[in-house]
This record gives sequence, C-alpha cells and structure tokens, in this order.
Amino acid sequence: MSSPYANRYLGESEHLPLARVIYAEMRKYPIISPHGHVDAEMLLSNKNFTDPVSLLMAPDHYILRMLHSQGITYESLAANSPEANWSVLAENWKLFRSTPSRIWFQEILATLFDVSEILAPENASKIYNQINAKLQSPEFAPQALFKTFNIELLATTDATDAPLDSHIELSKIDLGGRVIPTFRPDGVSDPERPDWKSNLTALGKRYGIEITSFANLLTALRKARAHFKDNGATATDHGVFTPRTLKLSSSEVEALFAKAVAGTATSVEIDDFRAAILFEHALMAADDGLVMQIHPGSLRNYDAEIFTKFGPDKGFDIPVATTYTKELQPLLNAVGKHPNFRAVLFTLDESAYSRELAPLAGAYPSLRLGPPWWFHDSLNGLERWREAVTETAGYYNTVGFIDDTRAFASIPVRHDVARRFDAGYLAREVSRHRITENEAMELAGDLAYNLSKEFFNL
Repeated sequence: MSSPYANRYLGESEHLPLARVIYAEMRKYPIISPHGHVDAEMLLSNKNFTDPVSLLMAPDHYILRMLHSQGITYESLAANSPEANWSVLAENWKLFRSTPSRIWFQEILATLFDVSEILAPENASKIYNQINAKLQSPEFAPQALFKTFNIELLATTDATDAPLDSHIELSKIDLGGRVIPTFRPDGVSDPERPDWKSNLTALGKRYGIEITSFANLLTALRKARAHFKDNGATATDHGVFTPRTLKLSSSEVEALFAKAVAGTATSVEIDDFRAAILFEHALMAADDGLVMQIHPGSLRNYDAEIFTKFGPDKGFDIPVATTYTKELQPLLNAVGKHPNFRAVLFTLDESAYSRELAPLAGAYPSLRLGPPWWFHDSLNGLERWREAVTETAGYYNTVGFIDDTRAFASIPVRHDVARRFDAGYLAREVSRHRITENEAMELAGDLAYNLSKEFFNL
C-alpha cells in the first residue's frame, strides 16, 4: 500500500533525498510483527468487520481514553450506535492533533479507504458510509487484508491454558504469511489478580496436573510452553509491574505459594512471589529457547470503576517509574550469558533508556531493547529513544519495530511510519558523518526486518 503522506516524517529537508532512498529500501521488506494482540479467532472466522467503529475506534484504547479525558463517558459510548460514536469522534477530532492516534487513524483512512480529508463533523457521515461500503467487500475480509498488508509473520498473545485451536486451523490456510501464538503467563504469575486461582485451575485442568504446589505449577507451565512451541511459538510475554527477580530455594518459594493460595501472604511476600516466578520463567526460557519479552512499569486497570464495568484495556493502564539494574541482576547472573537465553526489555519510563537499559543491552549477549511502546510509540518518542540508546547499545542490540496493537488495520501504518522515521534518522546520521551511506542502506534492511526475524528465531 502506498501512503499519500509518504514523504512525511522522513527528516529535515536537506536530508530528504537520502532519506527517500533509505525508505524505499525499507519498503521492500514484508512486515514482521513478533509482539501483538490481534485475535487469532478473528482471522480464522474471516468475517468482515461490521462497521468503521468496530474496526478503527473500539480496539484503540488511546482514542477511548482521550475522549474520556474530555468528559465523554464510557457509558455513553457503550449506549450509542456505531454511527453515533463515529459522530462523537468527528466532533472531538481536534483533541488528537499532534498525537500518534491522529497519525495512525488518518493514514489508515488514506491507505485503506481512499479518504484524504481530515475527519470533521461536516464530513463524518460521508466518510463513515465510504468506509462501510468498502468493509462489506471480499477484499476487506481479515484474511484478504492480511495478504494486502504484506505480513510475513504475526504473533498473537495467548493465555497459558489456551488450546491454540485457532492457530492450528490457521496454519492450514494460505494467508501469505504465518500467524503464531505467544505464551503469556501473567494470569498465573500474580496472586493479586482476582482470577489467579481460577487461572491456576484452568492451567492444571488443561494439562492434567493438580496445581497444589509451586513445583506442580512449574510442571504445568513447562507442558504448556512445549505445546506453544509445537504450534509455532517462539516467545513469551510478561506484563509485570516491576522487572524484579529473586532466586529462592524450593522450600522458600513453596512457602510463598502456600501463603498466596491460602490468602495469608503479605504484600511483601506477594512481591517476592512475583519476583521468584519471573526468575523461574527465565530459567525455563534458557531451557526451551522461547524469547522472553519483559515489559514492566504499568499500574494496570488504574480506575476501579472502569475496570469493574468495562474490563481491562480501556485506557487506564498508567505508567510508573521503573528501574532495571538491581532488579534483573539475579536473572542475569543466572542466565544472562546462557547460549540459549534471549530476552527483550521494554519500558514506559524514558529515564531508564540511557541510564540502565542501554548499558545492560550493551553488555549482555542475551539482551535486546524493544522500541518505544504505548505512550511513547510516536515520532517524538522514537527520536528520544534512538538518541538515548544508540551511543551505548548501538543498533544491533535492538529488535526493530514492535507494533504491540489490537487494532489490526493499524499494523501496516505503524510499521510504515516507524520505517519513515528510521529512514530520516539514518539520513541525518550520514550527514553528521557518524555512518556512511552504505552503512545506512545496510541498516535499512536490518531495522525494518532482519533484527526482529533473527532475534525472535523466525
């Protein structure tokens, strides 16, 4: 797909000719999306999206939270028809000026639906109908879009007890690329989750193990990881509050597990349990080679009322300050130089970029830095990240772009904007005599494609 905005975000005018050449090289590569949250069942069922809101607005918590910040309640959005919610969005589109949401949204309209106008109250109905008409066509069924988007690989996110039936069936379909699962053990790793015990029960039932001890939990997790690997998984995904790890004896961790199950564990003991099981996840990763993705620093479901009424992922996961050096030391002392261990570190705390993350990734062969995500996957965020980490960690201790999205239609746009930014950045580095043009062209393919494919064993 070609964007009418293709020359945007490529860099300053004096760097533009080279940036265009670098960007053209990047556009040759298909999309590798090793960390995302698109539903595999949606792709398998292959049902056309019912309306523009279900495709573009409802899955995007950035849009929902911005509207809520201006007094537009979730209750009102839930009660509205799709057409009414589209009108609400158009009436409030000014709220998104200079935000990443504006970039993704307007470029999706342009590249997918041939809409070059800026969304506004006076054209909202026309744009809605234009999108809706296209959505009913066979070309806009999810599997057809998958091919249109030129996706070579898309990783989903799946719970520990997932049977992966959708993935098994998808593997039999010619999509033009692969869809693979990602092992997400958060549901059984945090005793403070209200569904922790039910998740333990579901995992145990899935693999025929009564999880009455920490040892049994580890056995069930190993069986689940093997099942995921057998069905194409190459990575795990850990959305933890902190990256703290703790090496404990089997008796110590069994005591913590027993207290957690009994409901008598203190907050300190629960923190220790979370740190201990994250350490154990790393040991299992060194055994089976699944790449460990660690993204801490979010106080999830911050608003209790919104979570109770509408569930998770509604814009109320709020970042907190996060540190990494002391927290990861037990893990890295144990497996940081293990030839079979690989981990990608993400952060929502930009102050950690140059102080902790770049030095760690610049020292340990097992570590790579994930790009900015959530509130920082923007042009400004990408620039701050590159400037902060490149001098210490270089380019080859990063893993390319991660879209981390539930909004299926935004995947190609997100990757394309990231490629344009990187093309502009590389052109500027050439002008500053930090790299040569030949090196910039080599980096173009590495940043757009090769780094992710190699590190995630794809």
